[in-house]
Amino acid sequence: MSASEFLARRPSRANRLALQREEESPMLSIQNEMNRLFDQFFSDEFPFSTRLMTRPAVDFLPRLDISETETEYKVSAELPGMDEKDIQIRLEKDTLILSGEKKTETEEKEKTYHRVERSYGSFERVIPFDTRLDEDKVSAVFKNGVLTITLPKAGDAIRKTRTIEIKRD
Repeated sequence: MSASEFLARRPSRANRLALQREEESPMLSIQNEMNRLFDQFFSDEFPFSTRLMTRPAVDFLPRLDISETETEYKVSAELPGMDEKDIQIRLEKDTLILSGEKKTETEEKEKTYHRVERSYGSFERVIPFDTRLDEDKVSAVFKNGVLTITLPKAGDAIRKTRTIEIKRD
């Protein structure tokens, strides 16, 4: 065996130090494995096509607040710069579907330049509920860029609190 073959088979100094430290702490072993996985994932030799990994960019995804009381759910969505006509609300089998399209255009004209920026983005948020809803009483209010949807629970789905007595044995 030549010297170059011996050096090629021999672990590098960094690998030997990593192996030595892994024996000291199992967390280092996990960290080294994660580093290896990330290096492999971002290498040029990744086995999957980049075409399969790309997905369309979402320009806008509204933030939601969801709260629940004994009788209803409230969903608040931040939709700044949007109008009611750009928003659709659907209720399908106790699932709320909130969708819309945001269009923004900014134009600046000055003496030495003219700049126009446009951005478009559609969104859809799907919120399933584990309780039957009273579909006839669902309401929505849009004020100052915040959409608030009130979803009352169906009468038979409202859970009543009951105190259970503990018996002594």
